[in-house]
Amino acid sequence: MLKTGDKAPALSLLDQNSKKVSLKDFTSKKVLLYFYPKADTPGCTVQSCLLRDIRKDIGKTAIIGVSPDEPAKQLKFDKKFDLGFTLLADTEHKVAKAYKVWKKKSMYGREYMGIERSAFLIDEKGKILHAWYKVSPKDTPTNLLEALGK
Repeated sequence: MLKTGDKAPALSLLDQNSKKVSLKDFTSKKVLLYFYPKADTPGCTVQSCLLRDIRKDIGKTAIIGVSPDEPAKQLKFDKKFDLGFTLLADTEHKVAKAYKVWKKKSMYGREYMGIERSAFLIDEKGKILHAWYKVSPKDTPTNLLEALGK
C-alpha cells in the first residue's frame, strides 16, 4: 500500500472528453485522486456529488476521479450530475494497479477483480500527503476537508 511521503505513481489516461491527462498537468496544486468502481452507480454517485459540492471549499485543490469506465461513460456521468471535474478512464487498470487499488473482491459468493474505493491527496511535488484505502463514499469529502485544514 502507498503511504504518506511516497511518490505518487505517474498516470496518463484519457479523460471524459477523450483528452490525455497526466498527473504532471497539476504540478502547481494539490490533487485529490479518488478511485471509484463504476460511474453512475449509487455509491459512486454519492461520492462524486459530495466532492462536487465541496469544490468551492477546497481552494485550488484539483479533484480527479478514476474508474475502469470508458471516456464516453465518464462524460455521461459528468453531464448527468454536473460534476465539473476531471474523470479518467483506466480501462486497462494500470493506474489502479500502481496505486494498489485493483483488488480481488467478492459479492454473493462470486470473486472478481475490481476497484477498492480509495482516495489520495497528492501535493504539488507529487508526494502523497494522505492515502485512504477502503474509504466510504461519504467520508471522501470529509477526509479531504480535514486534511486541508478546512
